[in-house]
Amino acid sequence: MNDLKRRPSGKIGKVHDITPESAGWGYVGFGLYHLRPGDTATEATGDREAILVLVEGTAQVSAAGQEFGVMGERLSVFEKLPPHALYVPGSSEWTATAKTDVTFAVCTAPAIAEHAVQRLGPDGIALTPRGKGTNTRYINNIAMEDRDVASSLLVTEVFTPAGHWSSFPSHRHDEDDFPRMTYLEETYYHRLDPSQGFGIQRVYTDDRSLDETLAVEDGDVVLVPKGHHPCGAPYGYDMYYLNVMAGPLRKWRFQNDPDHNWIAERDAG
Repeated sequence: MNDLKRRPSGKIGKVHDITPESAGWGYVGFGLYHLRPGDTATEATGDREAILVLVEGTAQVSAAGQEFGVMGERLSVFEKLPPHALYVPGSSEWTATAKTDVTFAVCTAPAIAEHAVQRLGPDGIALTPRGKGTNTRYINNIAMEDRDVASSLLVTEVFTPAGHWSSFPSHRHDEDDFPRMTYLEETYYHRLDPSQGFGIQRVYTDDRSLDETLAVEDGDVVLVPKGHHPCGAPYGYDMYYLNVMAGPLRKWRFQNDPDHNWIAERDAG
């Protein structure tokens, strides 16, 4: 048994609480709340910055002494609407009170520079296709490096249609060697539609010292400490995942698995 896959701890409240300490790494944290109408969650950020992502449902949100009103729009993540998201700086606090049943993620990483509290979505986020054929998937970039909105965090959503592959060709970002590659830890929060489905995620290094193939179900989180990490969605089941990445440099530079890089070269031609 490996510890790369984390199941939700329950159905209500904070059902994921992945910290650098529990993950055995240095940067990424990931929390997930399921709240009923009227329930409230609040956290202090301390020496970490946070991006709140309203995955499903609506909530009244305040952060860093500011009121942001009711955030959220889609009642199912598979509506594929741009997400409502909020950046919360270090040394501050946020509070969310559910207006409907709500699922929201708390993505965290070290606060190494000052950024202001601000909305990150839905404005400025557009669903964008990536890949070709059955490698086509659809991306909502919430806070990638083209948006100077955080000091450590990189956050994005990906929708993978049934029968398609994603995070493919297999690639890794586990060396601090910019500009060739950046070291980025990563979490994948998975959802499936219909919810009784499953997907596949493999995490492996070139030398196979790490080589795990995981069946992921609705609500699971996969940790990617190093290595390549492709995903597959079986026929009949659409897959969603929310990615959180962080490392010593807020840039996403990766290298494809040499065995599969021919696919990227062919598709680029």
